[in-house]
Order: sequence, then C-alpha cells, then structure tokens
Amino acid sequence: MDAPLPGLLADLERMGTATVHEAAGRAPVADPAIRPLWPGATLAGPAFTARCDPGDNLAIHRALASASAGDVLVIQAGGHVAGYFGELMTAAARARGIAGLVIDGGVRDAAAIRAAGFPVWCRGVSVLGCEKRGPGQVGSIVACGGVLVHPGDLVIADDDGVVFLAEGAAAAVRTAGGERLARESAFLARLERGETTMHVLGLSHGATRSPQDAGG
Repeated sequence: MDAPLPGLLADLERMGTATVHEAAGRAPVADPAIRPLWPGATLAGPAFTARCDPGDNLAIHRALASASAGDVLVIQAGGHVAGYFGELMTAAARARGIAGLVIDGGVRDAAAIRAAGFPVWCRGVSVLGCEKRGPGQVGSIVACGGVLVHPGDLVIADDDGVVFLAEGAAAAVRTAGGERLARESAFLARLERGETTMHVLGLSHGATRSPQDAGG
C-alpha cells in the first residue's frame, strides 16, 4: 500500500492524539506510562518495528540501518527500563531522517536527546547499558504499550500519548478529525458566551450525545 502523503501525516500531527483517537473510532493507544521525553514533542509517521531481547539493543541498531527517512522506530522491549537508546543512536537517527522513537522500555543520555530535539516516547530513563548480541527481530509485529503494532501502521504522538492507526486509515481519519474540530470550535464559542458544558453537550436531561461527538 502506498505511504501516506507527507501533508496528510502533517495534518494528523497538527490535529493531535485526542482528536485522532476519537476520529478513528477510539483507535488503539499505548499504555499512558509511555511518555514523551520532553514536553511539546509531536510525531507522525509509519512504524518501523523491532523487538529487543531483554537487556540487548542490537535490534535497534539493525533497525537504524534499515529504516527510511520519515519512519518512526517502534520498539518492543518488554517494559524494561534500561538504556536501550541514547546519544549515539540519536545522532544516527537524525542523520538518516528518522522521525522519532516509541519504545516500550527505557532510554538514557536524556539531556543529549532533548538538546537534539529528537522526539522520543519511553517508559523511563536509566543509566543501565545494554548488550549488543541480539538477535531480536526487525520488521515484525511487535507489542508496544499493550498494542500490537504492524510494520507500516501509523504512529501519532504528542504530550497526551501515542495513537496507532491502520496503514490505510489516514485519509478517512483526517476527514473525520476535521469535522470533529469544527464541532469543537462551535462548542468553544458557545462556552465563551457563558453556556455550560451540560447544555452545550446535551447532558442536561441525560447523555444524549456520543462521547465521540465532542471533546473534553
């Protein structure tokens, strides 16, 4: 299947994870314990997947050598918080145009990653190093934050978390997300005029509006 156009991915990134999640009919989201390494980071791109053996990051090095510009590294590390990814890998990823990293595990060299402005979502930071014996797997289905992620699935991430979309869903989600944002803009205007959320959302006499029809 053809990759989404860059403009399409940029639109999803601007919409944000909450809108994308709802517009996609509650698309799968990573465990909220997987957080951005620095505030304000955003990310959108196709997943390039790898699975690490416990305490070993050879599979990430292999992924770095094979991923294409614009890809998002999505790494299964079993929730183990160690330094699977650090400053050297960040330099390599940026040089190859890789969009960012989502890892169900840990990273280190946090200050250097932040200074480079490289988008990373992880379970935590640890000084512990990793072996490079492998083999792990590259390009297979992985489990990341409780979600099964296929190579090529779309990854949208920001301060609110990480959303995964099926490869072919981007255009429909952009359309639905745009409609949702238009409704929310109208709701905000009414709230600024003094109406209550109960009234605006149709909750005065019981919930009559689907939770997917309005934001928080």
